Amino acid sequence: MIRIVIAEDQRMMLGALGSLLDLEEDMEVVGKAANGEEALALVKQLQPDICIMDIEMPLKSGLEAAKELKGTGCKVIILTTFARSGYFQRALKAGVSAYLLKDSPSEELASTIRSVMAGGRIYAPELIENVYSEKNPLTNREKEVLELVADGNNTKEIADKLSIKTGTVRNYISVILEKLEVKNRIEAISRSKEKGWFK
Repeated sequence: MIRIVIAEDQRMMLGALGSLLDLEEDMEVVGKAANGEEALALVKQLQPDICIMDIEMPLKSGLEAAKELKGTGCKVIILTTFARSGYFQRALKAGVSAYLLKDSPSEELASTIRSVMAGGRIYAPELIENVYSEKNPLTNREKEVLELVADGNNTKEIADKLSIKTGTVRNYISVILEKLEVKNRIEAISRSKEKGWFK
């Protein structure tokens, strides 16, 4: 019997997934969580074979939880509406066994669970195409500057934190805006979030 924990913050979706998987003869849903922290606690307590996780959840995202589960013996399947290449790349780094989109046919989930149990890795084909076409154009230093901007730091605070001049920070920001093809800092932050490029 394949033992499964599901983490999903939308109650109806959580219930539907649980019912769907309980219909499979070789699967049993042993726990349901509404966020990443609950998921980690349930995995620790119930030792399931697989944890199916959404990405955007309160308290701890599915990607953060997946990272913490890496190497624990519990395989992670991401099930999300977001086909963002940045999210996908982070999921791969976290060692997830599968990344499916919620609009996939329902029978695909059960067959993916069986494949993952057999040691396979399953990723939605459109994500694999996106990864090759959408790389983050920013350098590591530019990413650092943008993350400090997103944390609410002003130009002087960023300069102090990175031990550089305020003029240099302004130069970085104008390069960032140009590379991301946006008009201001707020658009730069939302473009990076949209693509899943933030840590």
